[in-house]
Amino acid sequence: MHSKADIAKRAEAAAGFRPRKVRLLLVAEAPPCDTSRYFYFDDVPNHDWLYVYVCRALFGDVEIADLRARKAEYLRALCAFGVFMIDVAPDGMSSPKLKQLKPLVPGLIARCAAIKPESIVLIKSSVYDVAFEALRGAGLPVIDERMPFPASGQQPAFLRAFSDAVGATTLKVPIPRPR
Repeated sequence: MHSKADIAKRAEAAAGFRPRKVRLLLVAEAPPCDTSRYFYFDDVPNHDWLYVYVCRALFGDVEIADLRARKAEYLRALCAFGVFMIDVAPDGMSSPKLKQLKPLVPGLIARCAAIKPESIVLIKSSVYDVAFEALRGAGLPVIDERMPFPASGQQPAFLRAFSDAVGATTLKVPIPRPR
């Protein structure tokens, strides 16, 4: 678990890039244990694979150095096209396990319903395994695509699965890159 200050800092960063209308909601497992890294922090120099590979899938084959150097611009572009990311365990987890995620699914369903996205993509196999059926059963627009997290050599598999999932939505990709 993360401190209240870390949780508040992440929430503030995410709020700055939340679209008015969420077209594509990404649901990941939990924020990184390293509290200096987070999808919506614009000064992460490395190990931000989810951000990098979501951007590469949506904007095309952008250089990783450019994605990191201009992260705030790319996050604004994601926001402009209605892309937003949340975590099943927004307060973090000491060691993510399915049994720790399962009790969080009702809260996830409520948060997703409140956001009212056009489509939901589940990031990481563990998230799919605990949340897909429950989200679908709640009538939420979850895409049926199980994918790995884009790290530890799984980046090509993530790109394929994420691209397939996005292809099942109304979001047109690639979306224009920031200028």
